[in-house]
Amino acid sequence: MATEILMPALSPTMEEGTLAKWLVKEGDKVKSGQILAEIETDKATMEFEAVDEGTIGKILIAEGTAGVKVNTAIAVLLEEGEDASSVAAAPSSAKTAPAKAAATPAKSDAPASAEPAKAAPAAGARVFASPLARRIAKEKGLDLSAVKGSGPHGRIVRADVEGARAAPKAAAPAAPAPAAAPAPAAAPAKPAMASGPSAETVLKMYADRDFTEVPLDGMRRTIAARLTEAKQTIPHFYLRRDVELDALMAFRETLNKSLEGRGVKLSVNDFIIKACAQALQAVPDCNAVWAGDRILKLKPSDVAVAVAVEGGLFTPVLRDADKKSLSALSAEMKDLAGRAKTKKLAPHEYQGGSFAISNLGMMGIENFDAVINPPHGSILAVGAGIKKPVVKADGTIGVATVMSMTLSVDHRVIDGALGAAFLKAVIEALENPMTMLA
Repeated sequence: MATEILMPALSPTMEEGTLAKWLVKEGDKVKSGQILAEIETDKATMEFEAVDEGTIGKILIAEGTAGVKVNTAIAVLLEEGEDASSVAAAPSSAKTAPAKAAATPAKSDAPASAEPAKAAPAAGARVFASPLARRIAKEKGLDLSAVKGSGPHGRIVRADVEGARAAPKAAAPAAPAPAAAPAPAAAPAKPAMASGPSAETVLKMYADRDFTEVPLDGMRRTIAARLTEAKQTIPHFYLRRDVELDALMAFRETLNKSLEGRGVKLSVNDFIIKACAQALQAVPDCNAVWAGDRILKLKPSDVAVAVAVEGGLFTPVLRDADKKSLSALSAEMKDLAGRAKTKKLAPHEYQGGSFAISNLGMMGIENFDAVINPPHGSILAVGAGIKKPVVKADGTIGVATVMSMTLSVDHRVIDGALGAAFLKAVIEALENPMTMLA
């Protein structure tokens, strides 16, 4: 029986994606575990693996197609002996459940997350199973009606029968229980809050001007939605401090000279990451996220760092950053940033964390206010180090390299005094960089 292959959800928040590239064509025979296609989400390019075996009867979505909704049929898989002409005219007539596919980052070894197993079919009901699963079940003497299917819609696949033991067929089902009273209808969802004039209104305003219309890709849509939500729903407040960098710059120069033989070159940003990771441990109540009706306080220091990429940004997460050396953080950050620019990060590498850093100092920006990335409790905006006149401890005037830092804070999670204590801990570490080696 023909099987529809559906657009998978490759991350918990994915609603649609771009079918970037087909790696098979119509008429190709495929095996379980074979890569069928590459799919772009808003953040990464993922590989799409087949679990069932069969023949690609028809490709329903052409490669390069954007905005393909999750669970949309993208191809039809035929069993042995079936003819593609039976689905060419009406592909939607395929009756079996769609083949499950495992998603992994393109050219990555990151494991896929398994779908929860569906309940076993009732005795006497039609059993949906892949051809390979049926063949293995026959060889092992398994009753497929007693096997729970882990494929979409409860379809039984190879993995379900390989570990199963032969068992007698299930007894006839008892009389069905009376149907439960229908649940009351849910209240209609409220419409999304307006975020400005409509496209039609804006187009009319500029109808007599020359312009180029740029459609939103998945990443830009996600950025727009999340940051609009952040500014509308998170009560931001801002804490600002200056930090003197001269001691850090001298310490960094000394360290880099000693690390030349290992090919390591530490950046100021590496020290900022380490200082923030240690501050999250020193002020643990700031190591927290907003979880709707509660606050989650994290124990590890998982620090996200904003990385600009073409068309948007990623925030890869350095996990357990407080436990890692400066050189280890530097190497990991370079790796994550490099793969972010080519959209090769796995979802677990850019999701999570309780806190983020956004550094525009290398672009000459002296200070700015960053928008919190939900569910994080705060984000640190880092400006450029600028030579400025300062009053020294002895009252004399001198020159120092001063960097502005602004902490954007979610007031639901962190109060003003708590945020101030965290920012103080960050600055003390940066102005006394030897402490980061302790």
